Amino acid sequence: MAHVEQLVGSYRAWASNGASHAPDWLKDLREGGIARFHDLGFPNVKQEAWRFTSVAPITEGSFEPATLPARVPTLADIRPFLLLEAGYRLVFVDGFFQPSLSTPFFDDVQSLAHVLTHRQDLVRPYLGKYALTQDRPFSALNTAFVNEGGFVHVPAKATIAEPIQLLFLTHGDRPIVTHPRNLIVVEREARASIVETYASLTQGSYWTNSVTEIVAGEGARVDYHRVQRESAKAYHVATTQTHQERDSSVKVHAVAFGAALARHDIGSVLAGPGGMLILNGLYLLAAQQHADHHTTIDHAADHCESHEYFNGVLDDKSRGVFTGRIIVRPGAQKTDSKQTNNNLLLSADAHADSQPQLEIYADDVKCTHGSTVGPLDPRALFYLRSRGVGEAEARRLLTYGFAAEILGRMDVAPLRAQLDRIVRDRLAER
Repeated sequence: MAHVEQLVGSYRAWASNGASHAPDWLKDLREGGIARFHDLGFPNVKQEAWRFTSVAPITEGSFEPATLPARVPTLADIRPFLLLEAGYRLVFVDGFFQPSLSTPFFDDVQSLAHVLTHRQDLVRPYLGKYALTQDRPFSALNTAFVNEGGFVHVPAKATIAEPIQLLFLTHGDRPIVTHPRNLIVVEREARASIVETYASLTQGSYWTNSVTEIVAGEGARVDYHRVQRESAKAYHVATTQTHQERDSSVKVHAVAFGAALARHDIGSVLAGPGGMLILNGLYLLAAQQHADHHTTIDHAADHCESHEYFNGVLDDKSRGVFTGRIIVRPGAQKTDSKQTNNNLLLSADAHADSQPQLEIYADDVKCTHGSTVGPLDPRALFYLRSRGVGEAEARRLLTYGFAAEILGRMDVAPLRAQLDRIVRDRLAER
């Protein structure tokens, strides 16, 4: 409990100092988060949801609350992480918003701290309403420290043509912890594409604990991408929660390349009839990396569709964990839900755990799930070898195709090209 008490003490110091002028509703939200975290403590492998993932490296570490960075990177420093020079972007360094590197738009694309101060009416109906904390200690801890992160608000029937980028960079020169909190609200019949990226400017050790809430109004269209390319020594814990109203369409693309230990809980609630969800994921791991993805798709209304595709590429002594849960509530008739998790093992020491789960409480539904774990197809290798392709190149081609299947579902061309280069570079090192 020592580490829990240390974090609670850090919260108390922050709440009585830098956060003491917050409105009552925000103080209540934070107090509820820290109380829940204190009650739950850190998870352990005896708990079903965490039995494949130990967070001991986090609980045994000494991570200090982040402070304002001594040096703000230049535009040239961050250019490798940017999608476009134009368009809206919000850049955060060590958890702090950097206006000089950002291109906000009034109160609709802004830092969360700014909106909490100047336009609470845009935030209060949504913040903390979707990312639950009852059994999620990391989400509760993030809620306790809720202050800074990205805020995106797209008014009804508006369309933002260019992707909005939320970029979180960490210097990594000291063991710090940050708690980014993002809120994305796309109102009725509006359209937007968001790219949320976590990366490091160095190869140090640090801990990122992030939460993103996404609300799609009736008939809204949201294309959300989340890229985790942290330092190889970093620890990354995240929650992404979406909520969909009638006839809305949401695409969630989750890509994990970095971190020594990564855990991402993705939850989606289809709350109105006619909703469509695409959940598309890729994890590319090597060395002793460990990545754990837990997804929950909750069909709470009738005539909704969800299609989930997660591919994992694991090399060396890495380990990938996937648990996909689909819930069909009573009355959610005409549900059509499909889930697929495929894992490609490039090494005899790599390991994958795959657990698809279905909970169906309605009788007129179509639900399927599938899972595979194994090496490259020897028949495909033989075919390429018989056409004169060398063995190493044949392996790279087949592995690239396995990853490109996921990247090909992304509509944001600059992001797709950026991720494609990362995959090619990673495979060239093999």
